[in-house]
Amino acid sequence: MPEPRSETPEARLRRLQMRAARRGTKEMDLVLGPFARDRLAAMDDAGLMLFDRLLEENDNDLWLWVTRPEIVPPEYAALMDDIRAHAGLSVPVSGN
Repeated sequence: MPEPRSETPEARLRRLQMRAARRGTKEMDLVLGPFARDRLAAMDDAGLMLFDRLLEENDNDLWLWVTRPEIVPPEYAALMDDIRAHAGLSVPVSGN
């Protein structure tokens, strides 16, 4: 999702945190919500843009990527490693 020009950094963080915590499935609420709350404020602009794109993905795909890290698309591998580690599922797939 393109960032609106008038969106402040604080509003951007709130928007991403809200979208992460209120997904279509409870499982993804519980994985992405705490990650967003704890980690987004420390991310750079590129990381936030990648997380924003990740939130556009289907929850069923996201859950598969959490439970089957070997099928994570390469562009999301490092981010999904961080998300999985934050959730206590720290099997890295990106080589980082």
